[in-house]
Amino acid sequence: MKKLLETKRKEFLKYLEDIRGYSDLTLKSYDESLHEAFVHVEIVQKDKTIIFNLMPYRIKIADLNAKTISKKLSAIRSFVEYLNDNSMSVVLKADDSVKVAKTLPKPISHQHILEALSHSEEEEKLIVTLLYTLGLRISELISLKLEDVKDEWVRVLGKGNKHRDIPLLSSTKELIDDYLSTRTQKKFIFEKNGEKLSENSLRYIVTKVFRRVGLKVSPHQLRHSYATELLNANAPISDVSELLGHSSMATTQIYTKLGSALKQQNYNSAHPLCGVSK
Repeated sequence: MKKLLETKRKEFLKYLEDIRGYSDLTLKSYDESLHEAFVHVEIVQKDKTIIFNLMPYRIKIADLNAKTISKKLSAIRSFVEYLNDNSMSVVLKADDSVKVAKTLPKPISHQHILEALSHSEEEEKLIVTLLYTLGLRISELISLKLEDVKDEWVRVLGKGNKHRDIPLLSSTKELIDDYLSTRTQKKFIFEKNGEKLSENSLRYIVTKVFRRVGLKVSPHQLRHSYATELLNANAPISDVSELLGHSSMATTQIYTKLGSALKQQNYNSAHPLCGVSK
C-alpha cells in the first residue's frame, strides 16, 4: 500500500505542477505535508476502499496554528480527491474542517493580463479574455453554450443552477465570432472531440499563457481581477455581487477589503511624507 501511495503522490505533484500550475513553494509545501501525513495517518483497506483515518495525524499537529493545520489537511484532501478522480476509492475519517480567517484574493494586474494576451494564440486569447471580462468560474466557462451568447449579453449557468446575465463587450463578441468562424462547434463554445473542454485542459491553457510572461496564474485569479477592477472603478457592490453570481453580498465584500489594501499600498508609495522617519 505504501509503495502504491508513494507512486500516486509523485503523480499528484506532477499534476499540480503541469496542469494546475502550482508554484515551486506550494509544491514543496504539499510534498512535505503528504510525507508527514503518511507517517501518522492510519491507512486501512476494506474490500476495494482505502480509509484514511486522520485522527492520529491531527493529534500530532494539534499544537500548530489553525492556518497551518488547515493547509496541511487541505493538501491531504486534494490528494484524496485526486485519487478518487483517478479510479481509486478513498474515504477520509476525522476530517472536520478548521476555521481560519479569510485571506484576500490575489488579482492579476491589468497590464500583466494585456501582456499575456499579446503573446497568446486565438483560443488562448479568447479563454483569458472571457474569464477576465465576464468574471466566470472555470466550471461556468467550460459549460458556456453557443446559445448562451447574444450580441450584448451572455447568459451563465452558475452555482445552484442559477442563471445570470453578464454584459458582453463588443470587442469580446468579435473575438468569439472570429473564433467560431473557423470551428465546427455543435453545442459549447469550447469543445474537443464533440465534448466540452475539460477543466484540466482549460487550467493548463491559462497556466501556459501566463507562463510565457513569467507568471503563475490560475483561472480563478482572473475572476478576482474582474471583481477588483470593477470595484476600484466605483461599481456598486450590489451590481458586482450579482455579476459574480454570489449568493450573499458578504462574499463580494472581501474584494472591497482588497481594494482598500491596494489603495493604502499606493498611498504609501506615492505620498512624499510616507517613509520619512519621525
